[in-house]
Amino acid sequence: MCGLWWRGSLRLCRAALTCCPGRPAFASRRWLSMKRYGIEERGRPNTVEYRLYFKNEEGKFISPFHDIPLYALSQEDSDVPAKKSKTNWNKNVFNMVVEVPRWTNAKMEIATKEPLNPIKQDVKKGKLRYVANVFPHKGYIWNYGALPQTWEDPKHRDNDTNCCGDNDPIDVCEIGSKVCSRGDVIQVKALGVLALIDEGEMDWKIIAINIDDPEADKFNDIGDVRKYKPGYLEATVDWLRSYKVPDGKPENQFGFNGEFKDQTFAVDVIKTTHNYWKDMVHKKSDQGEIECKNVMVSESPFCCSKEEATSIVQSAPSAGNANPVPAEVNIWHFLKK
Repeated sequence: MCGLWWRGSLRLCRAALTCCPGRPAFASRRWLSMKRYGIEERGRPNTVEYRLYFKNEEGKFISPFHDIPLYALSQEDSDVPAKKSKTNWNKNVFNMVVEVPRWTNAKMEIATKEPLNPIKQDVKKGKLRYVANVFPHKGYIWNYGALPQTWEDPKHRDNDTNCCGDNDPIDVCEIGSKVCSRGDVIQVKALGVLALIDEGEMDWKIIAINIDDPEADKFNDIGDVRKYKPGYLEATVDWLRSYKVPDGKPENQFGFNGEFKDQTFAVDVIKTTHNYWKDMVHKKSDQGEIECKNVMVSESPFCCSKEEATSIVQSAPSAGNANPVPAEVNIWHFLKK
């Protein structure tokens, strides 16, 4: 078993057991009720065979795409008092699967077309993908990942942008101060959303903050990001517009002229993509090449046994030492504005 098991989750639970000054009084109840997830590495990092599989607190291998719930708080947690109406903890807090820690370059992603959907590194033309360092940005400038149980349906055309979905879970740019680790499952508060159009496909980017961040209570809508982290939203647009240019591709475009939409709009987008996911995983819509095998989704025709899930993981290559990262990953690119 990989030593990364329960990483992050135990840190959160330890923090919850001690009431910290300035933190919400309900923090310990919130954290103790959260599900805990572990990870197991297979294959060697920085190779095409590398995979990161997920386990739940019962020790079952699961899909981070389908088996981790979208909403961070369960029904029994809906009685959170006092600050509930102010910060909307229950309505606007979601689980996020961290695929790429801030400042790193490896383009890691949930493998939507593989059984149990492990995290793997994207490959293009037989080579592992790394995002370029486009001055002044080093790697990803947020903790980057996805909301589980969401799906941008490629057959649905968005009314506002006239673009179809990119066939992936919805992406998240988490702006908190902590640098997360690959495979962390954190709880984030949605603040707003940016409509990226990536090679003609709708690719929503949710702007969110980790609710464990010391300043999380200050952030309740997209305007708070401008107020307390000036320049971050502009840097986000610049990064997303330019990150493919060093690979010879044109700049990405944006819906709404690059304007960030507010929290209400973002939550509506999340709910819509959650409904698309529900239709897909219950076979009410065509999933195409998406692998819907899951272990925990009630009444899903794609549900499999614990034993089958274990055999999928055990059939993957054993964990090993990491390959060196190519030297060109550290090159800086300077683009004319």
